[in-house]
Amino acid sequence: MARGSGGEKARQRNHLVLIVVVLAAIGVLAAAGSGLESGDDTSGAPGGPGAGRSERTLSIAFASRPRSLDPAFAVDRTSATLVLALMEPLVRLGPKLEVEPALARRWGVSEDGRRITFTLRPDRIWTNGEPVTARDVEFAWKRVLSSSTDSPLAGPLLALRGAAAYRACTFACGRLEEAVGVRAAGAQTLVVTLARPEPWFLRSAGLPQLVPVSREAILREGREWTEPGRIVTNGPFVLGGMNENGVSLVRNARFRPPGAARAARVEGRFVADAAARVQAFDAGRVDALDGSPLPKTDLVALQERREYEAYPGLETHLYAFNFTTVSDVHQRRAMALAIDRRTIIDNIAQADQLPTTGFTPEGMPGFETLNPSSPWLPETGDIEQAKELMGQVQDPVRNVTLLLNDSPGHREIAVAVQSMWKELGITTEIRQQEWAQFLEFIGPPPDASIDSFRLGWIGDYVDAMNFLELWTCDSGNNSTNYCDPAYDELVSEARQTPDNDERYGIYAELEQKLFGEDGAVPVAPIYWYTYVQLEKESIKDSLEVNLLSQTDYTKVVETDGSGDA
Repeated sequence: MARGSGGEKARQRNHLVLIVVVLAAIGVLAAAGSGLESGDDTSGAPGGPGAGRSERTLSIAFASRPRSLDPAFAVDRTSATLVLALMEPLVRLGPKLEVEPALARRWGVSEDGRRITFTLRPDRIWTNGEPVTARDVEFAWKRVLSSSTDSPLAGPLLALRGAAAYRACTFACGRLEEAVGVRAAGAQTLVVTLARPEPWFLRSAGLPQLVPVSREAILREGREWTEPGRIVTNGPFVLGGMNENGVSLVRNARFRPPGAARAARVEGRFVADAAARVQAFDAGRVDALDGSPLPKTDLVALQERREYEAYPGLETHLYAFNFTTVSDVHQRRAMALAIDRRTIIDNIAQADQLPTTGFTPEGMPGFETLNPSSPWLPETGDIEQAKELMGQVQDPVRNVTLLLNDSPGHREIAVAVQSMWKELGITTEIRQQEWAQFLEFIGPPPDASIDSFRLGWIGDYVDAMNFLELWTCDSGNNSTNYCDPAYDELVSEARQTPDNDERYGIYAELEQKLFGEDGAVPVAPIYWYTYVQLEKESIKDSLEVNLLSQTDYTKVVETDGSGDA
């Protein structure tokens, strides 16, 4: 957690994890402001967002422009943030990751867990004046799945019956489209049929790519449907304007949630340079940053500030082993034991990451039950025990190849681990490749020349299944050659267990198989990611970023510093 006083909120909500980001900030405001017209200067520099803003406006510094305001292509942090401000999904996730009604006022799940029936609110209206209906949700989901759309975000929707076949279809797909398990059974009734029970699907219904879209607007405007003046939305804010420098969101007067949006407008500035974002915050031009990396040279000083905040994220940074080459479990345990996670976090990564004690990130629902508190993943390492284990290896691999992709920061961590493994008598050759070549080399199966490789796994829905299913024998993401049929049977059992507490108990068994005292240790997790930022003290109490990088702009309240709004 944060070392300075600004990290106190993160320490207090230990297991309430929040992420990747989508930052927000909003104030206690009442009346709606006028929107920027398309082409208006929204720069935040003289004449842009932030210029002349009233006390009823909150300003955010985003590290990049959104790649798209189309939910089907909201792949980056800024896009996802803006989509969830402009669009209302079926459900939203509360600060403790509980599912809260949004567009759907209620829902029911069948006994076998395969069918979910959502009842939509009858008073929701698109900004073009048309009612929001279940047909809009059906259209949106099938659009994301369609190969003609080619959305990179279709993964969660593949849980629907018939979705995989429709996704693969490229010609004459009408019949397969009709068979997909999402159907409007009336204006306010949506029936979702899953290919198999997935108790976590309700949380997935709050993802940006699963929001409804206006079929009429898309058919009329084509690819330009998200442009200012053309975009049709249904959320708490409308798009006031956007250009290369910033974006303006204006409270939607048609939107009537249980707690109305408290900001009249939200102004976003696009500031790519990390140091420049901090400067904008210090100058009072923005009220919060968006969780993108802070300037590394200033991190230690920034962590001591009251405005500093760290939000744990749904991502695990790890080194994986090739079971074919590093075949002795004693060596894998020794190599995992030798890693000093605290040194890596404090001296290299330097973003208040959390040292791993298992694979599933802290903050995941059920973490207290499933966390193995692994003896093989000590925070500061244990070289002496690691040396003892290496002494038990019958045919140790003394020359290890460690493969990395070429993203910034990975080599520095690898060099540190290289020195830690050297104390075990292991010589490590570090190889670094560009992303496409790296993916080809790690497979599955991994190239025979690789003994270990760097991985980072980012969850896309809030359930430990999203992490633990990676290590099944047939997983397309299992590049370790680890395969345990008993592990696969437990994963299958968990999928059939709708009761959360019972399922978390099974997850605990899976984590024990990986990292318990008798665990196989197919990978060596190092840290769980965090997202660090600066935010005005007047909004810190109500600004919440959840495990999926979502912030509900309608719930942020600006106080006078005493706790009073």
